[in-house]
Amino acid sequence: MSRHLFVAGTDTGIGKTHAAQALVHAFRRAGERVAGMKPVASGSARGPEGMRNQDALDLQAASAPHPAYERVNPVALEEAVAPHLAALRAGRAIDWPTIDDAFQSLARDYDRVVVEGVGGWMVPLATGMSTEDMPSRWDLPVVLVVGVRLGCISHARLTARAIQADGCRLAGWIANVIEPTMPLLEENIQTLRDYLPAPCLGVLPYRVAPADAAVLLDLGPLG
Repeated sequence: MSRHLFVAGTDTGIGKTHAAQALVHAFRRAGERVAGMKPVASGSARGPEGMRNQDALDLQAASAPHPAYERVNPVALEEAVAPHLAALRAGRAIDWPTIDDAFQSLARDYDRVVVEGVGGWMVPLATGMSTEDMPSRWDLPVVLVVGVRLGCISHARLTARAIQADGCRLAGWIANVIEPTMPLLEENIQTLRDYLPAPCLGVLPYRVAPADAAVLLDLGPLG
């Protein structure tokens, strides 16, 4: 089983990067060399060093030792829209060799690579190429991040079912509280525990720094 991981989400904006950073910090606390990676990112800003995406910068900062940005995020797209549309409008092709090379480079140099997807599970990247192909291609177990808010139970169950239907292994899931005033918060998290076909790796409270959230994660099921 691969030691590297793929972090998927039930949707966009539910805290994948936050949870991925927490995982990176948790593995670092266990003594591992760990790199975060976001192979494809839209919503990037152009600067003196080129295109930079904030989620990718956050993952780079959490990694130890720090990898070069181009290895963390080989495809940075400016517009904050679906990546296949951002690439089309930028006149850029998203292709496997570019992101394969970056992943393999990190996998050679680090004990663990935590790869964050883009958006939800089935986001198109290019013709015949989609986000869910990454964990299949690289043989990565999947950690599902559930943004705990109204509607999350159905979204989480549907995503878990899709992960398994695509032949990937759901290694565990993380509850990320994004609506702290949600009615019956604890009851909803318990329902997720009851219905999702993988162990809960932890519950991340609202707006807790990733390095602090790391201590709340159970890495045991991840090997």
